[in-house]
Amino acid sequence: MKSSPWKHFQDCGLGHCQPRMMQAHELFRYFRLPELVDFRQYVRTLPTNTLMGFGAFAALTTFWYATRPRALKPPCDLAMQSVEVPGSDGARRSALLDSDEPLVYFYDDVRTLYEGFQRGIQVSNNGPCLGSRKPDQPYEWLSYKQVADMSECVGSALLHKGFKAAPDQFIGIFAQNRPEWVIIEQGCFTYSMVIVPLYDTLGTEAITYIINKAELSLVFVDKPEKANLLLEGVENKLIPCLKTIVLMDSYGSDLLERGKKCGVEIISMKAMEDLGRANRQKPKPPAPEDLAVICFTSGTTGNPKGAMITHRNIVSDCSAFVKITECVMLCHGAKIGFFQGDIRLLMDDLKALQPTIFPVVPRLLNRMFDRIFGQANTTLKRWLLDFASKRKEAELRSGIIRNNSLWDKLIFHKIQSSLGGKVRLMITGAAPVSATVLTFLRAALGCQFYEGYGQTECAAGCCLTIPGDWTAGHVGAPMPCSIIKLVDVEEMNYLAAKGEGEVCVKGSNVFQGYLKDPVKTAETLDKDGWLHTGDIGKWLPNGTLKIIDRKKHIFKLAQGEYIAPEKIENIYQRSEPIAQVFVHGESLQAFLIAIVVPDVETLGAWAQKRGIVGSFEELCRNKDVKKGILEDMVRLGKESGLKPFEQVKGIYLHPEVFSIDNGLLTPTMKAKRPELRNYFRSQIDELYSTIKV
Repeated sequence: MKSSPWKHFQDCGLGHCQPRMMQAHELFRYFRLPELVDFRQYVRTLPTNTLMGFGAFAALTTFWYATRPRALKPPCDLAMQSVEVPGSDGARRSALLDSDEPLVYFYDDVRTLYEGFQRGIQVSNNGPCLGSRKPDQPYEWLSYKQVADMSECVGSALLHKGFKAAPDQFIGIFAQNRPEWVIIEQGCFTYSMVIVPLYDTLGTEAITYIINKAELSLVFVDKPEKANLLLEGVENKLIPCLKTIVLMDSYGSDLLERGKKCGVEIISMKAMEDLGRANRQKPKPPAPEDLAVICFTSGTTGNPKGAMITHRNIVSDCSAFVKITECVMLCHGAKIGFFQGDIRLLMDDLKALQPTIFPVVPRLLNRMFDRIFGQANTTLKRWLLDFASKRKEAELRSGIIRNNSLWDKLIFHKIQSSLGGKVRLMITGAAPVSATVLTFLRAALGCQFYEGYGQTECAAGCCLTIPGDWTAGHVGAPMPCSIIKLVDVEEMNYLAAKGEGEVCVKGSNVFQGYLKDPVKTAETLDKDGWLHTGDIGKWLPNGTLKIIDRKKHIFKLAQGEYIAPEKIENIYQRSEPIAQVFVHGESLQAFLIAIVVPDVETLGAWAQKRGIVGSFEELCRNKDVKKGILEDMVRLGKESGLKPFEQVKGIYLHPEVFSIDNGLLTPTMKAKRPELRNYFRSQIDELYSTIKV
């Protein structure tokens, strides 16, 4: 009887010696069977080229198995991304949580934004932190310790000038995003102060209102133009509380003199740092429950509201993002590169910086999408682009994200290179993004691409895409810091029992209320701590949330039908020749009309296909163009299930985009509906007087 082939292992004894490798012919001898002998003899009869073919096939198969793309492993069952919380009226939490309690922090040593930065100093080993560049120059970097030192100096200077190290001490920042912004922010956090951001996109009246509401006596600004704007308010006795302006950029003696005349000290950022360095104070860090930011929301009506956001609010939201995505940020020692301040140079900045993480807004995504397809100006190019994207989308459905496929090398490499070529993670939010645009760009860019949902009042986010779920048309599951429930909106026939209703949020990321505005606070934050967002959501079978409507802007037509214009606008906006659309209706009218801004980049080609030529302004006045666009809008409406009374009956084509500058959009690119109504009053009246239905 032959000995077992495994005797080589058994004789050794596990753990005492290494088994010798058996030769292939020895193993074959032990298992020699008639079938194997016949097979070996058959192989010997095959021609050499056939054997080479078998060998090549085997090699290719082995190579494919070794290099084939693998799907990102999801952190939870994608068929059940959220879980109902017992006894909570149908509220749901993230499936990533081990209990029904929302996440408050991710790291034990990071419970405030100050602690987060201190952790970044350690884990980065004092690596690069904040970067900026001048035109045609490489990025220059400040290290973590340099930023910490400058921050302490700025904070110490504030203390020396009489400001308190306390969470009721507010400091204004009126600047674009740049390294000084973070330095000032960290300087305030080092001494428990609170920052109040100001943006010129808010408008002069809103800035004046915010400075007075927050009683800001000192504001950091980036440019002399903004300092002059503030001084004008002081001179006109509109902002009497302002006493000091700290300037980041250089300025002339005329600004100093103007400040002296109206009793406002003008001081440079460098002088503030020097003052703080000469009068260094020991840090007095904040507690988690202390205020960090008063963030004034732009709002579509009325004055801005100052959302009071604590360190705990922001840390819990960031912690939830880290838990879902493992994304790198300052507490991990990440470095942040800033653009030059000119949006026209953004693409050049991206190529120089080569970012790995890139937050974007839908407006930029839409422009990217339109530009890509606009450059595919032949039938063959468009077919190749569509074919390649469909192949990549098939991989997306299998959970595979990559940028090294044949299609990436042939078709999408240039698109990826335009963002620097190294982007690994993108996130979009602030407004809805079309499923078509999101799916295409996920495929084309070949990186993890998340869609988030939330608002200022919940520290930015309460829902986020789960890794591995690269489907579009929803905003993901509740983030681990939030519990979400839907409540009835009976007048719109949205009922929580049917899985639909107003989105309400509870958790450690929900804000504390609006500054000095108990009435608005009570309207938004109920007695049980639920934040009422005003958005209408729907639970999908896999536990993700879909935003389907907006409660705030509903109105009735003459017959009593409720209309949610934003839902209709989102559908019409998918029309190829349309850039923007404003749907309007009145309670004394039986139908809807719309103001449409055609897309300046696509209208010409779209019209030419229909035999219509002319300048952009001429096309906007052309009756056939207007008829064609209206027909396309109605077609999209039918395909999306709009009821007949939800379809517009007439449109006016306007050649100028709605923008922040002309006062028709908020800084977050939302329509200012009252302003739009007033601006287009004559066109609205004419449409209603001439259309017969």
